[in-house]
Amino acid sequence: MLEVAGLIRRFGDNVAVDGVSFDVEAGLLTGFVGGNGAGKTTTMRMIMGVLGVHGGEVRWDGRPVTALDRRGFGYMPEERGLYPKQPVLDQLVYLARLRGLAAGAARTRAGELLERFELGDRGKDKLESLSLGNQQRVQIAAAVIAQPTALILDEPFSGLDPVAVDSMVELLREYAQQGVPVLFSSHQLDLVERLCDRLVILARGKVVGQGSVDELRAGNGSRYRLVLGDDPGWLHEHPGVRVLDIEGPRALLEFDGAGTDDVLKAALSRGSVREFAEVRPTVAEIYREVTA
Repeated sequence: MLEVAGLIRRFGDNVAVDGVSFDVEAGLLTGFVGGNGAGKTTTMRMIMGVLGVHGGEVRWDGRPVTALDRRGFGYMPEERGLYPKQPVLDQLVYLARLRGLAAGAARTRAGELLERFELGDRGKDKLESLSLGNQQRVQIAAAVIAQPTALILDEPFSGLDPVAVDSMVELLREYAQQGVPVLFSSHQLDLVERLCDRLVILARGKVVGQGSVDELRAGNGSRYRLVLGDDPGWLHEHPGVRVLDIEGPRALLEFDGAGTDDVLKAALSRGSVREFAEVRPTVAEIYREVTA
């Protein structure tokens, strides 16, 4: 398991990461979300040792992480680090050799990954000749070239078309099923909701929410949608009801003391009830709530 414990990083007087703590458990996909400047990339760079730590520590298997541990991590930085004028296959082989693979195994592994990402016929092409989406696929291949013990991926889905996204999702799930901790950042909250086992939400350098989607939903409170045949404005005066929004005959409610049966009975006494249902907030709604 990868543990981030109270990480702090300053840039001059600015505290970019302020006591950030979370776990990336073996075999789970952990999504790392937050707005621009929230501290996600800085945290990932500290995990990988690219940036120094001003407080806290990173742990691997219960002890402080070492340079040798990090050699086994697959890392995809936000700013792509491959060589634009070098052939794609040669770069992947070179990176695999740096990670300890023998020449033959490195070439075989690189070829398999290019085939998987539908780039098998582009191995001799220079990276700069590929589309931005295909360059992204090569960068992903570079992160997993040496069977990583953990995966740290900064915006891996950026620039990918839907087919390539599905391919990437399948790849990450395979690694998770093998027991690899996977941490990735993304602004695509619908994808994060569909893919992740756990979420860590960052705002202004601090963790403002973490847990499974269901746990975050539970912490966000239960909400209900009530659609009436008439004006629901009377709900503002109903005891134990908090009206979050009213649009025409539709009301979004939270209960603070009143029971659902009580409200439904009151609504039926005033006319028809067209819909009464619990509303499960999306990850995007939870994100907006905790980062406000």
